[in-house]
Amino acid sequence: MPLEFGAKMTHSVISGSGSYVPEKVLSNKDLEKMLDTTDEWIFNRTGIRERRVASQDMAASDLAIPASKNALEVAGVESKDIDLIILTTLTPDSMCPSAACRLQAQIGASRAMAFDLNAACSGFVYGLQTADAYIRSGIAKNILVVSVDIMTRVTNWTDRASCILWGDGAGAVVMAPAEKGQAGLIYSRLYSDGIDGEHIVIVGGGSRLSPISPDDAKSNAHTLKMKGQETFKMAVRHLSDVCTEMLEKNQMAVDDIDFFIPHQANIRIIEAVAKRLNLPMDKVIVTVEKYGNMSSATIPVALDEWVREGKIQRGDKVLMAAFGGGLTWGAALVEW
Repeated sequence: MPLEFGAKMTHSVISGSGSYVPEKVLSNKDLEKMLDTTDEWIFNRTGIRERRVASQDMAASDLAIPASKNALEVAGVESKDIDLIILTTLTPDSMCPSAACRLQAQIGASRAMAFDLNAACSGFVYGLQTADAYIRSGIAKNILVVSVDIMTRVTNWTDRASCILWGDGAGAVVMAPAEKGQAGLIYSRLYSDGIDGEHIVIVGGGSRLSPISPDDAKSNAHTLKMKGQETFKMAVRHLSDVCTEMLEKNQMAVDDIDFFIPHQANIRIIEAVAKRLNLPMDKVIVTVEKYGNMSSATIPVALDEWVREGKIQRGDKVLMAAFGGGLTWGAALVEW
């Protein structure tokens, strides 16, 4: 039965997760053949050994399909019962229609409203809070949150400092109203700061620079540019601050957290944040070595892998935090 607008419901839980990464592996050894770099140089600075690359015939929604189907299967929910699809990405199939609408059609979620959400690398935590708000309001019951990015399509492969970072992938969760006694999404907090937005930017592709001229293409206006040192410092500060806020708001100590899933941008950022929080690294989930930075997909892919491997179990408290272009950042605290 359709939900009535304003029929308030409880907070949300994650009822199932799924993920997908392309088969093609691009290792640091492969990059040695393309760039003036070495495996050792890349690994020491980023913690990355390899990343996945989508084939040229695949778009964002194509990666999202298997991740979504996996999440639906685990949740025991049929696609026709999904009320809303939130797809977070900065690399959609096209400007119109949205990747979310393409995904809706491909998985047969015929009664679902669908939209894309662009919060760059922070997309997944933005998607979680948005879905939770829809569930609390009673507007939607079963919600599919999918985070997918094909970052290798917006990478400048001549920039050896940044091209080594990026990979492709998709992660998904199904969110539903919590039943009695379920903790689910305990708390979330989101921030943005457009003043510093130029630190991470893709100039081409939007109305600011359109259409892209031959000169623009030569200058790689359609690729991502990032001020590395400034971004590093802001990421560490904002991630540390929002995680500290999450703990204080919920009267929790670091010891109360079972697992921490940070955005997988760079091992140095991850280690710096963990050090600031006095969080032991054995509680920190790290996948950057094998996948690189998949933008908004990094957290849900890591979450799904650890759940499927039985490392995260029901009752575990999981803190997730991300930082990305916009600037955007935020965190979500979940009892699994």
